[in-house]
Amino acid sequence: MTFEEHCRESEKLFGDRFELVHLWLDEFMGKPPHGMRHRRIRHHKAGIAQAERLFGPMAAKAARRHIESDLELEGWTQADPFPADEADFVKIGFF
Repeated sequence: MTFEEHCRESEKLFGDRFELVHLWLDEFMGKPPHGMRHRRIRHHKAGIAQAERLFGPMAAKAARRHIESDLELEGWTQADPFPADEADFVKIGFF
């Protein structure tokens, strides 16, 4: 999803665009050496916990939905395990 799509989805689901959360989650997108493989950073349970510490409990919900939306683009479903941290993200096989 694009930044704007994430923001619109958050506004629809949570009543706020949570722009700072989406920018924070995708901070490393397109930057060497990560490119689109930036998702291994912050796109997991540990990243959600960090988002909650930085931005608050509702932001954590928006962060989780952002991550789910991105993972769904990779073929992930709600029945699949949710990555715990960066190592788990890689172990599950997203990269």
